[in-house]
Amino acid sequence: MTMTPVDFASLLCSRLCHDLLSPVGALNNGLELLADEHDPEMRARCLELLAESARASANKLKFFRLAFGAAGGFGETVDTREARAAIEGLFGENHRLTLGWMIEDSVLPKPAIKVLLNLALIAGDALIRGGQLDIGAEVVGGQIEIVVRGDGPRIVLDQELRDALTGAQGDAPVTPRAAAAFLVHALVEQGGGVVQVSPPDAPVLLFGAAFRAG
Repeated sequence: MTMTPVDFASLLCSRLCHDLLSPVGALNNGLELLADEHDPEMRARCLELLAESARASANKLKFFRLAFGAAGGFGETVDTREARAAIEGLFGENHRLTLGWMIEDSVLPKPAIKVLLNLALIAGDALIRGGQLDIGAEVVGGQIEIVVRGDGPRIVLDQELRDALTGAQGDAPVTPRAAAAFLVHALVEQGGGVVQVSPPDAPVLLFGAAFRAG
């Protein structure tokens, strides 16, 4: 499916607003409760909830800035430590996922970082009851090879996301929830590669991509 830059920007904005609505809404609710609460213990609890919501909002913004935006400055590469910190910030706060980091390169091309982060986002969301998220990447013969593995008690990856990742959606419209998958496919295809996804009945979730990036 072809999509204009304006349409894709609208798609990303819808996705970002959806994901930020919960923590920002919690901030608003917490402030309202705090205004009406006079018990010291309850006020302290309200402040704790406000701090948690503020951290969640900040972590999501940092992740989305790197995954979707122009973070990393004007250079062609991004420090892989920034990518790791963004993933840990997004998923580490609630201790739902354990992250396995298997990347030795200190920097990777920006397109590779975006593919890596968005695949991690999709895999992390698919592990709806938590589990292990392993991420690996290396440069081999001028190509970037990325592997993301998710393992947990329950793995759910909608067909819409599978189709968007592999480009199999045809003329079907892309919804905001598939924005990250569509971006991964576009970047990998631009680099002359393909995205591979494990079958629905596989015991673990595997994403693989090999493409030119930079």
